[in-house]
Amino acid sequence: MTPLDTTALETRLDRFQTVQTSMVEQVRKVIVGQDEVLEQLMIALFVGGHCLITGLPGTAKTLLVRTIAQTLGLIFKRIQFTPDLMPADITGTDIIEEDPASRRRTWTFVHGPLFANVLLADEINRTPPKTQSALLEAMQELSCTVRGNQYRLPAPFFVLATQNPIELEGTYPLPEAQLDRFVFNTVLDYLTAEEELKVIDLTTSTRNAEIEAITSAEEILSFQQLVRMVPIAEDVARYAIALVRATRGTDPSAPDFVRKYVNFGASVRGAQFLVLTAKARALLRGRYHVSYDDITALLKPVLRHRILVNFLAESDKLSSDDILGKVLDLKPAPKA
Repeated sequence: MTPLDTTALETRLDRFQTVQTSMVEQVRKVIVGQDEVLEQLMIALFVGGHCLITGLPGTAKTLLVRTIAQTLGLIFKRIQFTPDLMPADITGTDIIEEDPASRRRTWTFVHGPLFANVLLADEINRTPPKTQSALLEAMQELSCTVRGNQYRLPAPFFVLATQNPIELEGTYPLPEAQLDRFVFNTVLDYLTAEEELKVIDLTTSTRNAEIEAITSAEEILSFQQLVRMVPIAEDVARYAIALVRATRGTDPSAPDFVRKYVNFGASVRGAQFLVLTAKARALLRGRYHVSYDDITALLKPVLRHRILVNFLAESDKLSSDDILGKVLDLKPAPKA
């Protein structure tokens, strides 16, 4: 990568701040509250990752993703996952076409909705694992294979998937290998009373918000490189690794409650994403270095879906968030 001169770097940094501010302004025309969720989605976009959004029906999951896609000015497609959805419905398939003149038949690939910049996988846990796994190659390799032929996906490529809680009727747990591909598992909670009042005012009148596209595919790819240029001190990186390793029961540093309640801890990919998203968070907040606060703030959304708790944790009503909270209490960030 060619080194940037100071002026060019400052220009890119200024443009990054302008774009992220404009994105928030556009989304706020439609979405009320959920500041932390919006920040996590923007971080996922700026690191080139995918995001899983978990929330009860009626919490504006789909609306949030569609609105963000509109602000990006990218190719946007949506897949409504259902129990009868097949892998070919996502990736596309080969069909036989006949030339009217020569009567010669050839195979022609018809692209599926996977070929987009922003893919909304709506209610991803309503389809069986066979179809869910069709996204695995796309999410990791940015390609898909159909009948032995590999097809590259457009860049950038983001999967923003929504799911209802697993306990609800007619849902399937996502495979662990697929969960690990998501940068974040973002949880949408209920709004406050004042925020709900604002939602009523926005949605029960004749008001119609117009969302403007404020960036482009090339610029987003440029921002992804900019995020990776943010430096991180060795002490901060070691702290991030220590937190991740503490979630693994087989690690010597793991506390007793992890050994008791956790079957499998976070993977190496979890540590990678924790550091990378911390870099993006620092840049979003106008800082050009990663702080301990960036690591602790993102620990739960990055790792909550990478920790598999056992039956003892379920019987004691402990979730992965509870385990991560205990890890943070046991290993607080060093004082600056």
